[in-house]
Amino acid sequence: MPHRPRPPAPDSRGPTALRRDLGPLDGAAIVVSNVIGSGIFIVPAFVAQDVPNAWAMLSVWLAGGVLAFAGAMAYAELAALRPRAGGEYVYLHEAFGPLAGFLTGWTSFVAGFSGAIAASAVGLASYLGRFVPAAGDTTPLLQLPVGVATLTLSPQSVVALTAIAGLSVVHIVGLGPGRIVQNVLAALKVLVLVVFVALGFTIGLGTSANFGAVGGAVAPAGWALALIPVMFSYSGWNAAAYVAEEMRDPGRNVPLALGIGTVVVILIYLLLNALYVYALPVTELAAVDVRVVDAAADRLFGPAGAAPLAAASVVMIAASISAMVLAGPRVYYAMAQNGQFFARLAEVHPTFRTPTAAIVAQSLWAGLLVLTGTFEQLVEYTGFAVVLFAGVAVTALFVLRRREPLAPRPFRAWGYPLAPLVFATASLFMVGNAIWRSPGTSAAGLLIIAAGVPAFFLFRRSRRAQRQAR
Repeated sequence: MPHRPRPPAPDSRGPTALRRDLGPLDGAAIVVSNVIGSGIFIVPAFVAQDVPNAWAMLSVWLAGGVLAFAGAMAYAELAALRPRAGGEYVYLHEAFGPLAGFLTGWTSFVAGFSGAIAASAVGLASYLGRFVPAAGDTTPLLQLPVGVATLTLSPQSVVALTAIAGLSVVHIVGLGPGRIVQNVLAALKVLVLVVFVALGFTIGLGTSANFGAVGGAVAPAGWALALIPVMFSYSGWNAAAYVAEEMRDPGRNVPLALGIGTVVVILIYLLLNALYVYALPVTELAAVDVRVVDAAADRLFGPAGAAPLAAASVVMIAASISAMVLAGPRVYYAMAQNGQFFARLAEVHPTFRTPTAAIVAQSLWAGLLVLTGTFEQLVEYTGFAVVLFAGVAVTALFVLRRREPLAPRPFRAWGYPLAPLVFATASLFMVGNAIWRSPGTSAAGLLIIAAGVPAFFLFRRSRRAQRQAR
């Protein structure tokens, strides 16, 4: 008798709950798309400056991957213990109180997801402009002063807004279509990079002699400092945790998604960095003032490799935008469910079973950032907050283990307590270093985060007023 696929089990949580349709590979695709962005194409030059030795440089990327995996395993336990939408918002709220949770969600909305979506959308338009010049044209078509900012509409911003709107619509109309688009884009991203690496090592004009070249002594302090931009490049390893509420059997599948996604990223990062070294001696790699991937492609394949790489960049950026458009709204949805954000954002579309209002709110704010051009500053100011909140979320593991020792845990973090402790310590070091090296930028970021404190009390007062009115 031929095998017939079993239909998904009915969701007994009601027609207005998020649908549990995602499996481990879906979650892994979200991780891969979230992590692999511009960092791996730019950061290796900075790492080579601090670590002028090929093998030592590769060891930094491996160490960063191990730390990311340690963080992923801590999140895996937290997500299995609290299989709800929202990621670290949920964990900070549970371990350290509602204000701590709100501040991470506030930062995600104001800059973390929305700012990164805006920046990626503009980058996508810029790369598309290599093939359709009008797409990258920054000539203002319309300018409208609004308070301290000016809304500027240009052909480039139109393309960026279209990308944000299009992918938002895809993720609004259902988890099924959104999952298909996300998985296809993630698969294309991985395929492009694997083909690039394979062709580079087989027909590229590189040399293995570069691995033996030494540009200088490697100081322990330099190695440790190089780990900071590397860890920023790994940011996004926790993406599957945001959709835990929509994962089938989250106690099993969220850990699998986080583990598979993070391991895939580590392997791709190590292969790409090995290819960079194969193409360029570490001293030349350190002097690259454009995207490292472009410089490596030019050395390996000549000018003919530029156009295919630019086309591939459009696909890879689209995958990143799609993953952020999917993950971010789950944070605002969780906040609104707790009465800590606009109540409308807690609504789930009765037909599509997606947090439609939260997706729309994120796209509108990201679009506004595109039009004002403020996304660059927001992302720069709050970049350290990604590491800060991830580190604090991992420490929530210790709090909840102590507070709820008998709670059922479908998954327990590997290497506990050492691995999460090392990750949290490394995160603290990176945040401290960011504040020490860029006090002005970090102060601006801290002010943006602190602006969430009065917002938190406003939402709490509003919720109390609504309860009293009933």
